[in-house]
Amino acid sequence: MNIEQIYTGCLAQGAYYITSGQEAAIIDPLRETKPYTDRLSKDGVTLKYIFETHFHADFVSGHVDLSQKTGAPIVYGPTAQPNFEAIIAEDGQIFEIGEIKIKVLHTPGHTMESTTYLLIDENGQETAIFSGDTLFLGDVGRPDLAQKSTNMTQEELAGILYDSLQNKILPLPDDITVYPAHGAGSACGKNMQKETVDTLGNQKKTNYALNQPNKESFIKEVLDGLTAPPKYFGMNVALNKTGYDNFETVLEKGKHAISTEDFEAVAEETGALIIDTRSAADFHKGYVPNAINVGLKGDFAPWAGSMIVDVKQPILLVSDPGTEEEVITRLSRVGFDNVLGYLEGGFEAWKNQNGETDTVNRISPEEFEKQYSENAKIFDVRKPSEYIAEHVLNAENKPLADISEWVGSVDKNEHFFVYCGGGYRSMIASSIFNARGIRNFTEVDGGYGKIKETEVPKTAFACQSNK
Repeated sequence: MNIEQIYTGCLAQGAYYITSGQEAAIIDPLRETKPYTDRLSKDGVTLKYIFETHFHADFVSGHVDLSQKTGAPIVYGPTAQPNFEAIIAEDGQIFEIGEIKIKVLHTPGHTMESTTYLLIDENGQETAIFSGDTLFLGDVGRPDLAQKSTNMTQEELAGILYDSLQNKILPLPDDITVYPAHGAGSACGKNMQKETVDTLGNQKKTNYALNQPNKESFIKEVLDGLTAPPKYFGMNVALNKTGYDNFETVLEKGKHAISTEDFEAVAEETGALIIDTRSAADFHKGYVPNAINVGLKGDFAPWAGSMIVDVKQPILLVSDPGTEEEVITRLSRVGFDNVLGYLEGGFEAWKNQNGETDTVNRISPEEFEKQYSENAKIFDVRKPSEYIAEHVLNAENKPLADISEWVGSVDKNEHFFVYCGGGYRSMIASSIFNARGIRNFTEVDGGYGKIKETEVPKTAFACQSNK
C-alpha cells in the first residue's frame, strides 16, 4: 500500500493517490487530469474509484474528466445528488482497492453530503482518514456554506458537524493519520495549521474545535470570526455538481495568441476583463489601461476568484511570455474557463507598439514615513485579523475581499494611501481603483511588512493590550 498526498500550495489543497496491488484510488483530484493518468500509466495500476469528500466550493475537482478518461466510477457519500452518474455510497459501506479497504463515514455539517473515508490496511487495521473539509488540522470545516441549499442556519449546520465529529471521528484510535483536504491559507477554515498531515491523537489535544466542553460552546467558537466566503464558492459548487467543460478544451481555447493590433478591439467587442498576471513590481511601472493585476506568483487563483463576479466572464490575459498555460490552468481550477486568449509578446510587445499605458503611483515605506501625518487618509486592505493585530495608526481597515462593497464610496477627490501585508493585495486594489476612475491615491511598496521597519506610528499588538 502507498498513500501520496498531492498538495497544491496556491489552493492549499490536498488530493490523495492511493495504490494497493494493481489498483488505485484518487481522492478529491484537481481539475487537470493528465498528471494522474500519467502516474497511473507509470505505476502500471488501474484506477478503481474516484472518491469525492463533498461538493467542493473553493476549487473545481477533476472527477468528471478523470472518470471519463479512465472509466473509474465517482463515489460520493450519502445524500449527494450530482447531475452525472456516480455511486452514492451508504454510511458504513466498504470499497476494496487491491488488499485495502475504504470505509464510508458520513460526516455532515460542512455540507450535508460531506463524507470522511476511513482506510483499513492489508492487516485489517484502521490506518488513516481522508477527512475532506470535515476535519482540518487545527480547525474544522466552516458550516456556513450549505445554508442556501439546505434551508438551515449556520448554527444548525454547526450542531450537525459537532455530532459528526463526536460520533464518527473522535471515537477512532489516536494513532489514525489525518489527511485533510486543505491547509493553512484556504478560505474553507479560519485557524488551520501549517502542517498538512497529523495524527488524530494530536488533533484531539491541539485542535480548539475538538476541545469544546459541549455543543453550544462548539457552535459559538466555530462560528466566531467567520468572514464572508469568496463569491466564486457557490459557482464552483454548481460546477462540481453539474459537470463542466473538458479541461483540454478550455486550455486549447485559452492558448490563443492575440496580436497587439487586435487586443484592444477583442476586449471591446467581447466585454472581456483584462487580467495582468505580472508581478506588482512590474505592473505599477506600466500596464494596459483597465487591466486588473493579480500576480501569478502568489495566491493567484483564490484572489482571481474573489475579484471576478461571474465564472462565465470573458477574460483576456497579459502575462509574462511562457506562463500563459499555467495561468489558464490555475484559473480553470477555480472555474474560470472563459479565457479568450492572451496578448502576444506580453506587455513589452504592447509598449513597443506604442500602445496606451497606465501606471500606479507607488512609493517606498521610507517615503511614506516622510508623507505620513495624523490627518492622512490610509486604507489597510488586509484581513480584519491582520489589521486587529497591528496596523498603521489611524488607518482604516478596507479588506480587499470586500472591495466591491466599499469601492463605490471612495471619495475620488480626497487623497489616500493604500497598503497590505507585502504589496500583492494593495496592487490588486490599486488596479481596481484606476479602472474605476479613482486616481488620487498612493500605494506603499512592501506593505506593512516594510512599514514596520520605519518610524510610522503604529498600534500595539492586540495581544499586548491587556498587559
